[in-house]
Amino acid sequence: MVSGRTGSTDYLLKDEMEEENSIIKSEEISTRRYVTMEEANAFLSVKEETSKIISNGVFLCILSPICFMILGALSERNAYGLIENMAGGIGMIIMLVIVAAAVAIFIYSGSKTAPYEYLEKEVFETEYGVTGMVKERRESFKRIYTRNNIIGVCLCVMALIPLFGGAIVNGEDDVFMVSMFSVSLVIVGIGVIFLVRGGIIWASFEKLLQEGDYSRRKKEHPGNSLVTIVYWLVVTAIYLAITLPTESWKEGWIIWVIAAVLFPAVIAVANAIDNKKEK
Repeated sequence: MVSGRTGSTDYLLKDEMEEENSIIKSEEISTRRYVTMEEANAFLSVKEETSKIISNGVFLCILSPICFMILGALSERNAYGLIENMAGGIGMIIMLVIVAAAVAIFIYSGSKTAPYEYLEKEVFETEYGVTGMVKERRESFKRIYTRNNIIGVCLCVMALIPLFGGAIVNGEDDVFMVSMFSVSLVIVGIGVIFLVRGGIIWASFEKLLQEGDYSRRKKEHPGNSLVTIVYWLVVTAIYLAITLPTESWKEGWIIWVIAAVLFPAVIAVANAIDNKKEK
């Protein structure tokens, strides 16, 4: 008789615990924000608009050092009558103006998307029909996204052609080589425009669907953001440690190239560790 009563008491306690857990979960769901169809459409429209603006801002950042480099190369030739300090000053002013314009673009774009920041950071629920609408729009955009990625990557690879071609034709002419490098930057900038526009729009779909980098699990456990910060701080420290004593600023650029190549692998390892801990 005692064992029977104990068993029934255990069941009652278990039912109470499950009921409490269900109440807590329902309370958590009720406190989450709901995304309506109107809000989802407005968000996608804003991201499509800002994708063009932001890609143009990134393009300006890539082009910003061109005048500085060309004027610096011209100043080394007495035939052009440019003093080194004057050339450097003018080039720096032009570069800062271009960068300031790009920063203004980024701030303006940020103000347009500020009301929707919670989509990236918070777990939310969607109104009936929103998920289907977003999936349908993502599917129709998939072909454009793939095309943009192919064009962008191919242009970034082909951007090396003017640089190597210039080295073959007349590699000892600094002005000519700087001009060829400038052409390479322009090609890279155009490629980045395709990549950024497609990437921003695709990410907007993932944010609404809470998939990929914006999944519910990653929002609740945002571990990779810390990995990214630490990684680039370490890379910066290595760059300064190598270039400061030797003053080899120009040669040190290879460190950033190697870091950019290794970064996806570091993130992949961090994701694998994170997934293993989750299991």
